[in-house]
Amino acid sequence: MQKTPLELQIQTLPDNPGVYQYYDKDGKILYVGKAKNLKKRVSSYFNKIHDTAKTNVLVKKIATIKHIVVPTETDALLLENNLIKTLQPRYNVLLRDDKSYPWICIKKEPFSRIFSTRRMVKDGSEYFGPYTSFKTVHTILDLIKELYPLRTCNYDLSQSNINSGKFKVCLEFHIGNCKGPCEGLETLEDYQKQVDAIREILKGNFKESMKDFKRLMTQLAQDLRFEEAQKIKEKIEVLENYQSRSTIINPKITNIDVFSIISDESAAYVNFLQISHGSIIRSHTLEIKKKLDETDAELLELAIIELRERFQLLSKEIIVPFEVDLGENIKVTVPQLGDKKQILDLSIRNAKFYRIEQLKQLQIVDPDRHTKRIMAQMQKDLRLPVEPRHIECFDNSNIQGTNPVAACVVFKDGKPSKKDYRHFNVKTVEGPDDFASMTEIVYRRYKRLLEENEPLPQLIIIDGGKGQLSAALKSIDELGLRGKITIIGIAKRLEELFYPGDSVPLYLDKRSETLKIIQQLRNEAHRFGITFHRDKRSKAALNSSIESIPGIGEKTMLTLIQHFKSVKRLKLVSEKEISAVVGPSKAKKITTFYKNTTQE
Repeated sequence: MQKTPLELQIQTLPDNPGVYQYYDKDGKILYVGKAKNLKKRVSSYFNKIHDTAKTNVLVKKIATIKHIVVPTETDALLLENNLIKTLQPRYNVLLRDDKSYPWICIKKEPFSRIFSTRRMVKDGSEYFGPYTSFKTVHTILDLIKELYPLRTCNYDLSQSNINSGKFKVCLEFHIGNCKGPCEGLETLEDYQKQVDAIREILKGNFKESMKDFKRLMTQLAQDLRFEEAQKIKEKIEVLENYQSRSTIINPKITNIDVFSIISDESAAYVNFLQISHGSIIRSHTLEIKKKLDETDAELLELAIIELRERFQLLSKEIIVPFEVDLGENIKVTVPQLGDKKQILDLSIRNAKFYRIEQLKQLQIVDPDRHTKRIMAQMQKDLRLPVEPRHIECFDNSNIQGTNPVAACVVFKDGKPSKKDYRHFNVKTVEGPDDFASMTEIVYRRYKRLLEENEPLPQLIIIDGGKGQLSAALKSIDELGLRGKITIIGIAKRLEELFYPGDSVPLYLDKRSETLKIIQQLRNEAHRFGITFHRDKRSKAALNSSIESIPGIGEKTMLTLIQHFKSVKRLKLVSEKEISAVVGPSKAKKITTFYKNTTQE
C-alpha cells in the first residue's frame, strides 16, 4: 500500500479533541500527545523551529501520524495518560510515580462508606470516575456530605455487632454529620436510600437529587444562614457544569474489543478499540476495498478475524453494532444503551473521521476518482439509470406576484458550472402563479437546448413539492423527453424527494453526500434567482419614480438619484447643485422640466 505523504496526513486531520500518536519509518511509536484541536496542534509541530533540540529531532523522525477522536478535552487527557503508560513512547516523559487519577468508591459493606481513592480493589465495591482533578472529587464529596450524613468510621457494622452494643457514637454524630448507625439509631434501609441517591449523582443523574439540593439551600436561606446557602449554591453550580464521568474509561468494562463499520459504494472502514482493565489502550482503523456488493456484516466478520489475528487478541467478549457469527467461543454484545453503547459510538465516530480523511486525501490527490465515487453514490441513492454528471435545478422568485422571474443553475461532475447558469423573465403568466411559471421556463429551457443540439442533463431538480413537479412534467411530456431525463422535486420543510407518479417521497440520510449536493443545488438556485429578482425589482422601482425628461438618459438620472437619495430631493435642489454632479447643460434641462411640471 502506498504511503500517504506527511503533509497530506496533517491536512486532513479533524478539528476535534483527541490524542495523536507519532510513528517513525519503521512503525515504532515516538510520541503520544493530547489536543483540543488535533489539526492545529499537530500542524504546530511542523510549521516552526522548536526551542529544544529534542523536539526538532522528534519532528525529523516522524513518518506516520495516527489519532483517536474523543468527545472532550477531559477524555483526551485520560486517554493520553493510558496510552503513555501502555506504549511507553521514547519521547514522552513517563508520568511521575506512574500517576493515576482519583476515583470515588462506594464500599461493598453494610452501611457503605463513600471516599476517594487512587487504588481500585476488586472486592465488589463500586468505583466512579476517573476524575481529572482532586478538587472536583472533594467538591462532590463535600456536597454529598452536606446532603446525606454518612458514616466515616471503619467499624464492621454487621447486625450482630450493632445488636451487641459493641460501638458507641462518636463526635461526628454529636455535630450532626452522622445519624449513628453504629448504635442502631439509623436503619440499614434508610441508610441505603441515601447511598442510592448518591449513586445517581455520581452517574450524572442529578434530577431527583437537585430537588434535595434546592430544598437544603432554601431551608438555609429561610433560617437566615445565607453564607451556608451560598456555599451550597456554588457547589450545585460546580456539579451542574461538571461532566460527571469519562466516556473513555469505566472500570466495569475490562478486556473487551470494540469493532464498528462505516461503508460506502467502494470501500468499508472498520475501527477497532482495545479495552484493557477499563482503559482504551489501542485504536486502529482498517480500510477494505469492495470487490463485489458485499454486506457490512460480511465485511465486519472478515475484519474482526483479520484484526484479532494481527494484534493477537484473546478477549472473550466483543462489542459490535449488529450481530455477527464468530463461533461459540466469543461472546458478541450489541449494546443499546449505557457505557458499552458509548464506547461503540466512539468507535463509530473514529471510523467516520477516518473515512472523511481518506476521502479528503482522495479529493486532493485524485479528483477524478473522487468525482466518480460521488457520482456512483448519487446514482445509487437516487435510483437513476445513469450517473448524474449534468444536473440542472429550477427555482421561481416572485414577491406578491411582482416581477416573476426564474433561475436555472447547472452542476457538472458535482460542482457548479456558473457559465451555464440562466435567468428567465416569466412572459406568459399573469399574477403569482408558480406552477404556470415553472411549466413555462422548463419548456423554454429544453426547447432551446433541443433546437441548438446542446447536451441535455441526466437529472432535473425542481425546487418544490408535488405541484411544482407536475407543472414541470407537463413541459417534459410536451417536448417528448419523458424517460430520457430523470426529474425529481425537493420539498423544503422535510427535504422530501418526489418522483413522478409516486405519492410516497424518498428520504435520504441527512448526512449523505447526495442530499448535501441536492441542497447545494437548491440553495444556489435560490440565491441566483433572488439576486436577479432584487435587481429587477430595484430597477422597476427606480423607473416608476423617475419621470421621462427629454434629453436626459436613464444613466444620468440614476447618478442623480444616488447622489441626492430621492426624486423628491432632486426637485428641490438648485440648478447649481445639479450642475456640480452632471454638468450645466443637463442641469438646465432638468430644472426647466420640473419648473414647467410644477406650474401645470
